[in-house]
Amino acid sequence: MSVEGVRSPVDIAISGLKVQALRMDVIASNIANANTTRTESGQPYRRRDVVIRSTGLGGVAVGGVSQDERGEFKRVLQPGHPDADADGYVAMPNIDLPVEMMHMVTATRAYEANAAVLKRYQDGVDVTLELLR
Repeated sequence: MSVEGVRSPVDIAISGLKVQALRMDVIASNIANANTTRTESGQPYRRRDVVIRSTGLGGVAVGGVSQDERGEFKRVLQPGHPDADADGYVAMPNIDLPVEMMHMVTATRAYEANAAVLKRYQDGVDVTLELLR
């Protein structure tokens, strides 16, 4: 019996690995740009996030990388900063480092879980081949 759209455990785990690897890259970019006050658009860096979509019973896929448009930029008093306004305040990115670190930990754990699925699958294949010898 075959079900449409169902993929093997290996395919599902690999799709999870790919998504979580991209997620870790995006989070690392957010952390690296936590103090970037001016981008090419002239605005402070905006936090980015990976949109993950389900592919039914076949795993997950990247739905895109979006900017977090909600939330105001933080205003920090730094009168000598080149991007300071007339009152001496600088608009800082909408990034909270503790939150980004929490997201990095969850992405890392999800990556490790998918890698563990691949390891268990390989162990099962190895046992099966050993039994057939």
